[in-house]
Amino acid sequence: MSKETPVLEAKGLGIQFGGLKAVNDFSISIGKSELVGLIGPNGAGKTTVFNLLTGVYQPTEGTYYLNGEKMNGKQSHQVVAAGIARTFQNIRLFKKMTVLENVKIAFNKSMKYSLASAFLRLPSYWKEENEIDRKARELLALFKLEDLADQAAENLPYGQQRKLEIARALATDMKVLLLDEPAAGMNPTETAELLESINLIRDKYHISILLIEHDMSLVMNICERIVVLNYGEILATGTPEEISQNPKVIAAYLGDD
Repeated sequence: MSKETPVLEAKGLGIQFGGLKAVNDFSISIGKSELVGLIGPNGAGKTTVFNLLTGVYQPTEGTYYLNGEKMNGKQSHQVVAAGIARTFQNIRLFKKMTVLENVKIAFNKSMKYSLASAFLRLPSYWKEENEIDRKARELLALFKLEDLADQAAENLPYGQQRKLEIARALATDMKVLLLDEPAAGMNPTETAELLESINLIRDKYHISILLIEHDMSLVMNICERIVVLNYGEILATGTPEEISQNPKVIAAYLGDD
């Protein structure tokens, strides 16, 4: 029986800025519906890895694949279209647009009606618009945001803005979701709700997730595997229990307390 192709795979990925190697020999393999954590000290290269995997930076070394398709050389919009979506440390919503509009705009790549249909408001246009509206509201309901659909995104509390950002990423019909410090700035209640939301979308949509997070309680509770990055290189890989007991990881990141 042949081994199942990883959803996301990186082999020896690296990037050099001038004489500095920001990331070196980064390799990872993530299966369907798997949730993997990427942790490490500030400046370890975690966000640079995300930028490599989403086409923001082009690797100077190595290759990476989505469902076996080589992604090197693709621009960010092509990476999103292929099935890799991300959130950012700093929330990036269309603040003046409504909650519903923020999600609907992410369905753009799946729209099939012609420009003429849109201009003339033909039945084909309205049929697709209504379907997109239905799907967007379904995503909002998943995150308990349906009652806020007509509010401006900027008026949402911080935790709900995070949820909206994830809902919008889901609307791109991605296969892999990269979450960059989603719990940053959240209180314990919001963090608990976020953990519940992440588990829900993985189980419901069978999405693979790579998570950068400094909240070790969240990481240890939600991740099946953890990769530890230090000075741009992988220091350790293992289960949460293995990572929490790894002397190298404790010395470099988790501390001796």
